[in-house]
Amino acid sequence: MTREFKALAVHLLTATGAVFAMLAMLAAVDEKWDMMFLWLVIAFAVDGIDGPLARRYLVWVNARRFDGVLLDLIIDYLTYVFIPAFALFKSDLLPGWTGWVAIIIITYASAMYFADTSMKTKDNSFSGFPGAWNMLILVLFATQPNFWLILFIVTALSVTMFLPLKFIHPVRTARWRALSLPVAFAWTFFAGWAAWVDFHPESWAHWGLVTTSLYLLFAGILQQLIPARRV
Repeated sequence: MTREFKALAVHLLTATGAVFAMLAMLAAVDEKWDMMFLWLVIAFAVDGIDGPLARRYLVWVNARRFDGVLLDLIIDYLTYVFIPAFALFKSDLLPGWTGWVAIIIITYASAMYFADTSMKTKDNSFSGFPGAWNMLILVLFATQPNFWLILFIVTALSVTMFLPLKFIHPVRTARWRALSLPVAFAWTFFAGWAAWVDFHPESWAHWGLVTTSLYLLFAGILQQLIPARRV
């Protein structure tokens, strides 16, 4: 296969995320949360694979007709923000006005963040919470905390989107990648399992979800507090 064909194949792989987003949305409309999150987990896995492939096959050179960054952002907004926010609103996790506040904050702040030209740091991490609401809301479905705590978490993370706090990219952030990448794989496994058992309250996957989520959430901030060793 030519380099151009391989590069185009990467774009085609990325575009499957739009299909998974539609399948997730259809499940969400029917309030089939387990199926919705399963499709979102698949989309999350594709999103983790296509980036390294895009860099390997230089898609911006060999398949320049299609803008991979734009394609990725469109799909990410659907799968990371829009559909999870809809699920949070339609679920029983946030009663009355709190659901409206949450979805307005999530969708509005995320739209601004996705257009922020300063969202990436020099070490390929994210500056500010990267709008990974699909991950957070899946954990909320699994653990079902008090609605005041949910509203506080949503508000706090929305604020941190525009603060100089670092959040790692498990694949692209080189520091601690030997740990971050397996943790990201573990999170994907726990998330898929939790959705597969329809978020059964006694599922062991919930503990794994919480543990791996805390690492992914705070690892970047810890890196800011702990200076890297100079070689």
